[in-house]
Amino acid sequence: MNISTILYTIGFSLVPIFELRGALPFAYFNDIPLFQSYLIAVGANALVAPLVFIFLSSLHKLFYRWTFYKKIFDATVIRTRKKLEPKIKKFGYLGIMFFVAVPLPITGAYTGTLGAWILGLDWKKTCLAALGGVIISGCIVSLILIAGEGSHSIFIKIIQK
Repeated sequence: MNISTILYTIGFSLVPIFELRGALPFAYFNDIPLFQSYLIAVGANALVAPLVFIFLSSLHKLFYRWTFYKKIFDATVIRTRKKLEPKIKKFGYLGIMFFVAVPLPITGAYTGTLGAWILGLDWKKTCLAALGGVIISGCIVSLILIAGEGSHSIFIKIIQK
């Protein structure tokens, strides 16, 4: 097991565009056994929700003064609220969990946590819901990987080392 592959996997798990749908296949197709790939990617991605809450309660207030950041953040908030609010009203924290569990672009721990923050939901319950979603998402991605090695193109084009 290569330490740089592990570090890249952790990094990909923490990047909003990749999260599990990129990190887990990356690790797996770079010769980390699936169970270990799952543990590394899910473990790192589980950190996203608490990190997002910490960011939003601290640094976000400073960055929001910058016009560039404000425009991007406000556009993201509008898009996130539109996607997540109906699910939250109908399903509560299970809505967040299921939203995070879907391994597709614009879903995941970042968007789910941001949506919960926008809607003023409890951070502890949100983190637990996001963790549940991350675990489910990791299972879905793992099952697709088990289904066939060519399936990685569903998630992202991965350049193997």
